Amino acid sequence: MNIKPVRSFLLAGLSLSVLAACATTDVATAPVVVDTPPVVEATVEPVVETAAAPVLTFDEARVAALETAMGDYVRDGRLYGVHTRLAQKGEIVSDYYAGLRGLEQGLPIEDDTIYRIYSMTKPITGVAMMMLWEDGKFQLDDPVTKYVPEFENLKVLAGVNEDGSPILVDMERPPTMSELMSHSSGFAYGLGGDDPVNAAFRDLKVLDAPDMQTFIDRTASIPLLFQPGERWYYSVGMDIQGHIIERLSGQSFGDFLQTRLFGPLGMVDTGFYVPEEDYDRFSEVYGFDPDTGAMVPVPFPSVQFRKDTIGFESGGGGLVSTMDDYSRFAQMLVNRGELDGARILKPETIDVITTNVMPDGATMLFGADPLPGIGMGLTFGTVEDAELAQVDTPNGSYFWGGAASTWFWIDPVNELYFIGLVQVFDNNNPNGPLQLREASTAAIYGDLAAE
Repeated sequence: MNIKPVRSFLLAGLSLSVLAACATTDVATAPVVVDTPPVVEATVEPVVETAAAPVLTFDEARVAALETAMGDYVRDGRLYGVHTRLAQKGEIVSDYYAGLRGLEQGLPIEDDTIYRIYSMTKPITGVAMMMLWEDGKFQLDDPVTKYVPEFENLKVLAGVNEDGSPILVDMERPPTMSELMSHSSGFAYGLGGDDPVNAAFRDLKVLDAPDMQTFIDRTASIPLLFQPGERWYYSVGMDIQGHIIERLSGQSFGDFLQTRLFGPLGMVDTGFYVPEEDYDRFSEVYGFDPDTGAMVPVPFPSVQFRKDTIGFESGGGGLVSTMDDYSRFAQMLVNRGELDGARILKPETIDVITTNVMPDGATMLFGADPLPGIGMGLTFGTVEDAELAQVDTPNGSYFWGGAASTWFWIDPVNELYFIGLVQVFDNNNPNGPLQLREASTAAIYGDLAAE
């Protein structure tokens, strides 16, 4: 198998404000030392092949390779627990979980364990937006200012003076709704970057806003990083979409998701906080001490996801969910917008959101690594040229991931989805990036005979 380390961005590089806190705040918690947690293997239910079988089929050897690769992370002590699920044509091929949902609890992962999915919230937000698009509430080429007039007077960063002050110019035009949904609007995020725009996001604590309107007002006071449509930059756009959903629907963001998406799909454990009666099912989350490299619990209130620790309902990274819930969302996408009689989006709308809309000449960039061959749909990353991108998933696949190392992808060619759920912030990892996505795709798509 050929695992490409440069693609580790697909794993957990898609992060939120808690990462900045983890990187800049000392974790005054002693490392938790335990024996290697037990590996609990779920029963495999192989897919029965038919004459119309898809290109990729799964025999016992291929499933075993996947589950061994995932279990090795726990056996080797790199993770304390992992839950993965692979399904094809609506049938679960592998439902594998190993280890614990928390070192302090010492309890095993179970089917109903609740996880922080962070940026895997973004595709859910995008689907919700496109439901309103189908309702005729907006057009993709509409200016964002039509729905968020607070952004009408935004400035654009054009450079920095010798004293470090920003050089600002007027917007040539407002960003469009499509640009907002594909990280080409010009908005920043504050998760990285030493420019005045990203610094302002951190200084104003935009992602820690106590409510949606405060979030919008703080964002409106910060210039764009570039003129709309010029390039790609990971942004706060999906959080802005949550606000637009509220204005277009007349509901709170959470109520809209519940009535239009979670309820119809039967996603019973997905929301912006964990109810007290379910908190014993909530996985613990860990990071790496920047000084010692030890895996330690993350103590910040922002990771607790209790009702009283949540500010605004974040469309960019605010949801918690379970394997069963996210599987229902993923299967709806595989089915091109429908699940168990609930039509969420039209098939042609699935085509719209998974079509690359990256600006001409632009390249996706996380950190200093350009990612050629990867495109951007409306809140989904897309595989445009698998060979150029050095990924195992085929062209036409689409994906995203979360800050605590969760990952998923949809493969329409082979009618499958894959979801991986863990709870570890991978920055400062002394052993290097976990590369969970790379390991799972190599096992699923790799040539077993060549091993």
